[in-house]
Amino acid sequence: MQNILMLLQQGNIPVLVSLFTLLISFAIFVYVFAEQYRRKRTIKRFVVGDATGDAQTKRFEVVGKYLTDLFAASDIDVSDKLIAAGLYDTRFAYLLMPAKYIVMIVGLIVIGVVGIKLERSMLDLLPLLALWLLVVILLPDMYLAARKKRLQKKISNHLPYLLDLMGVCVQTGMTIEAAMGYLTQEMVGFDRDLAYMLKRTNERAQIVGLERALDELYKRVPTTEVRSFVMTLTQSLQYGSSIYTVLTTLAVDIREVQMLGVEEKIGKLSAKMSIPLILFIMIPIVILIAAPGVMRMMN
Repeated sequence: MQNILMLLQQGNIPVLVSLFTLLISFAIFVYVFAEQYRRKRTIKRFVVGDATGDAQTKRFEVVGKYLTDLFAASDIDVSDKLIAAGLYDTRFAYLLMPAKYIVMIVGLIVIGVVGIKLERSMLDLLPLLALWLLVVILLPDMYLAARKKRLQKKISNHLPYLLDLMGVCVQTGMTIEAAMGYLTQEMVGFDRDLAYMLKRTNERAQIVGLERALDELYKRVPTTEVRSFVMTLTQSLQYGSSIYTVLTTLAVDIREVQMLGVEEKIGKLSAKMSIPLILFIMIPIVILIAAPGVMRMMN
C-alpha cells in the first residue's frame, strides 16, 4: 500500500496502469478457475459415471480433459470455436485451454527469473508482465476470430457456385437432401470449407429436419448471402414452389450483389488514393517549386 501511495505521489501512471491490469487479470483468472471448479463439482453430483475413467483412455488425455473442465466451459465449446475458424481436426481441442494457461504461467516465471538475474524490481517488470498476460489471453482468441471472419466471407463468395450445382442436381430428379449429400463429396476438391458446411448441414438434417438444420447453418455463418439462401430454401419447402428456379434466381441475385460490392470498392478507391497523392506527390512538388524562390528572397 505504501508503494502504491509513493507511485501516486511520483505520478508514475504507466506503472500504476500495469499494476491494476495485472491485478484485474489475476482476479479474472482466479474467478474463472473457481467458477469452473464449482460447476464441475455440481455436475458430478448428477452424473453416474465418469467418462475419463475408461481404462483405454490415455493418461495424458485424462489430465488434459480434467484441466479443460477447469479452465473452459466444455470441450464442445472449444471444438465449436475451432470448427468456426476452419480447423476441423478437433482431436486435440481439449488441450487448447490447458496449453494456453501453461504458456501464460511459464512466461510469467521466465520473466520473473530474468528480472531477478538482471536485478530488476517488480515494479519495473509490471508492464512486461501485464503485456504478456494480455498477449497470451487475447491473441489466440483474436486469431480464431479473424480466421472465422475470413472463412465466413469465403463461404459467402463461393455460395453461388454451390447454388448452381444444387440446382442442376435438383433438375435431374434429386431431392435437396440427396443433392447436398452428393455435393458434399464432389465439393471437396473445389472448396473444403464449403464441403464441410454441407456435410454438417446434411447430417443435422437427417436428425432434426432440413429446416432446423438450415437455421443452425445461418447461426454458424451469419452472413447476408447465407441468410438469403436459408430463407429462400425454407420458404420453398413450406409453400412447395419450384426449387430449381429459386436456386438459380438466388445465385444470380447473390452475384449481382457481390458485383455491386466490388463496384462500390472501386468507387471508393479513387477517394482513398487522393490522400497519399496529396501527401507524397503534390506537397513535395509544391515545395520543390517554391523553395528556390523562397531561398532567393531570403538571400
